[in-house]
Amino acid sequence: MSQEPLLRALVLEDEWPARNYLVELIETSQLAQVVGAVESIDEAREALSGLPVDVVFVDIQLEGTGGTRTGLDLIRSMAASPGAPMFVLATAFSQHALEAFNLGVVDYLLKPFSEERVTQCLRRLIERRPAPRPGAMRVVARRKKSLVFLDPDELWAFEAADRLTYVHSRHGRFDIDLSLTAIEASFGRTLTRVHRNWLVNLAYVKELGREDGETTVFVGTGMGDTNQGILVPVSRDRAQSLRESLLTNATGVRRG
Repeated sequence: MSQEPLLRALVLEDEWPARNYLVELIETSQLAQVVGAVESIDEAREALSGLPVDVVFVDIQLEGTGGTRTGLDLIRSMAASPGAPMFVLATAFSQHALEAFNLGVVDYLLKPFSEERVTQCLRRLIERRPAPRPGAMRVVARRKKSLVFLDPDELWAFEAADRLTYVHSRHGRFDIDLSLTAIEASFGRTLTRVHRNWLVNLAYVKELGREDGETTVFVGTGMGDTNQGILVPVSRDRAQSLRESLLTNATGVRRG
């Protein structure tokens, strides 16, 4: 019997402690995977643009919006759209419940969140999830005037440079229309952010290097051969967590 795929969740919450805690509760349930965690409505729209997300957990009061935009604005603009995800309000304010349910919000989580309540919510969402669409998602990139179709398991990395985004694979480097934020939301844990301008597929990391205080990874099918891979910079604040991720389920090196 095939196991039903996990729900794909996006979290919109501007306070990082609450955002991280909700992400932890969702993933601890083993009923869903968080494919993106963002702090603004604009970032949420970008992540949802053409990407497979089953449910969005939305906070109401969002700082930095000038007091004129709330999480309900996102729901109002999308709830009736064909193919829209399900929505859950995750907030400290209970007075918006009536409007939320009139908009079709599936559930209403009040802070402080609890593991039991989040799990209950996710089970309710699973019952209401539409049947999955057939076929595997592929990446569509550009090569001059042509479209290039790439399978997810052959992608090495994504790069943001000069206001453009590129995808790297064994077939070469191609332009792609999505931002790194949208790509990260689409592929979730398949890709890892190692730098503000780079997402890499850890399955293709062949070498982790450090020289003169700078960390890099070589990503590709070869070892150090630029015809078979690319050298990617790693930001200092992500170097240690990347090393730990690479050493997970690996043996041969002391971790001290």
